[in-house]
Amino acid sequence: MAGPTEIVSTSSLSDALVILGAAGIVIPLFSRIRISPVIGFILVGILVGPFGLGQAVAAQPWLGWVTISDPARLGPFAEFGIILLLFSVGLELSFKRLWAMRSDVFGLGSKELLLSALLIGLGLTTLGNSVPTALALGLALALSSTALVLKIADPKTPVGRSALAMLLLEDIALVPIIFLLGAMGRGDEASDASEILRTLGLGALVVIALLGAGRFILPRLFDQAARTKSPELFFAASLLVVLLASLATGAVGLSPIVGALIAGLLIAETDYHAEVEATIAPFKGLALGVFLITVGMSLDLGMVWDRLGEVLLATALVLIAKALVTGFLLHRSGARPGTATEAGILLASPSETTLIVLGAAEAARLINPDAAQFWEIVTALGMTVTPILAVLGRSLGRRVDRANAGAGDEHLAEPHAIVIGAGRVGRLVAEMLREHGLPFVVVDADPEAVKTAREAGVAARYADAARPGALDRLGLADATAVILTMDQPIPAQRLVRSLREARADLPIIARARDASHAAALYRAGASHAVPETLESSLQLSEAVLVDLGVAMGPVIASIHEKRDEMRAQIMEEGELDQKPKLKSASLRERET
Repeated sequence: MAGPTEIVSTSSLSDALVILGAAGIVIPLFSRIRISPVIGFILVGILVGPFGLGQAVAAQPWLGWVTISDPARLGPFAEFGIILLLFSVGLELSFKRLWAMRSDVFGLGSKELLLSALLIGLGLTTLGNSVPTALALGLALALSSTALVLKIADPKTPVGRSALAMLLLEDIALVPIIFLLGAMGRGDEASDASEILRTLGLGALVVIALLGAGRFILPRLFDQAARTKSPELFFAASLLVVLLASLATGAVGLSPIVGALIAGLLIAETDYHAEVEATIAPFKGLALGVFLITVGMSLDLGMVWDRLGEVLLATALVLIAKALVTGFLLHRSGARPGTATEAGILLASPSETTLIVLGAAEAARLINPDAAQFWEIVTALGMTVTPILAVLGRSLGRRVDRANAGAGDEHLAEPHAIVIGAGRVGRLVAEMLREHGLPFVVVDADPEAVKTAREAGVAARYADAARPGALDRLGLADATAVILTMDQPIPAQRLVRSLREARADLPIIARARDASHAAALYRAGASHAVPETLESSLQLSEAVLVDLGVAMGPVIASIHEKRDEMRAQIMEEGELDQKPKLKSASLRERET
């Protein structure tokens, strides 16, 4: 027994200290340097795990306070993090939206899983593995990480929607895959086939029961919790729902995350989904951090170093195979080339469920323990680089979209206005130009913004206005005006300066954040700079004063006085010879 003054710890208390300390350091540090905290948590797992500082606990007992003594104890917390993640995904969805995704989930998702498994399996077969072994490894490595991908990709974006559809199919397919591996290992296909059917039948009954009970019980449950005005009771009710649903699906052999997703979908149909989402958000992030730490702890750096070439080659081949299959299928399904590229690379890494399938394959004696350990390391390494893959995929996706946007570089037939920025403000300006019959083109460097504008009927094209020659190809020499709607002060000033150098007579109307930014834009060469906060603030003030009983005459006078003060400020800071017009003349007036 340790003496009273000896600093030793192998308790769960020290594990909690490590986790909370990691969260307190990793999240703000990596957010400051604009790197995903995912990498930080995995690095912490490597450092404090049994293959890091944990190896020195016997020689230095005090290290027990800063290492994880028993990684297996973190398993339930890691699983809880994934459950909360799928629960939050369900909160953002709806049954209508999920039904609309059914063809992507069961069509595109099943094709992606099977073709990825087939391609990886064929590669392993050529290396001398038996067909059952290659199939087991192919199915395991074809799975993608729900926890990491949905942490990175927003399900509301095209990339996030595509990823969500395929990940949902993989989560549903996990149970049949495990039963299939068991059948392949024991040769008792008939028995396992009946077991699969039994599990799926019970699962269907549980899902139906959850859907039926949830529609009647959940609104009343959260209504009563809300009436108490107790945050603790509201949080407890939220956890009760997600845990009961997860336990119900887990009890019949389905994945608990299926129940968590259903619970989220049910609550999304109530009036309390936003409050529930806000309540669980901090706990979801912390629980996911625990999961990522367990991923890092599974990396045996000694083995990685001894077989570095094999590990890197295997990881690269798996990533390339999955990226090619996913990108190809998404492109064939009608996704934009950039979306297909980005989603393919993002979904290329293996999954936390890969480790489960590898364990099932090892138990069925389809792979030996050494091979299982090797592919577990490949899986952990692949998951570690997922945030890097996300950045790489986003960059390549934009390059692909840029390469496929050649039509956007053609000259327009007549003089026109150029609106830079296809966001909310840019689309509104375009609508006003169109209403008055003025020719224009909208340009943006964000493919999603261009797509949204086109869907709204706006003539938008992909182009980075800051790149040399981009606006020349869009007819800058004949442009009637350039309107900058971008909400980026420094790039806007640079662009105004370059536009003024290119054309001294060009009307340049720029969106400004405030009076100081407007003055800076005037100094850069803008014809007009319109502070976005000025007119909205003045109109709001006018409404307040009138509603409070102030006579309209004094209100209007004070509004004009305040506007004159702003003109004077802009004139002074912008070094102008005369006060600027905060309400610009129209382009038509300028042409005449």
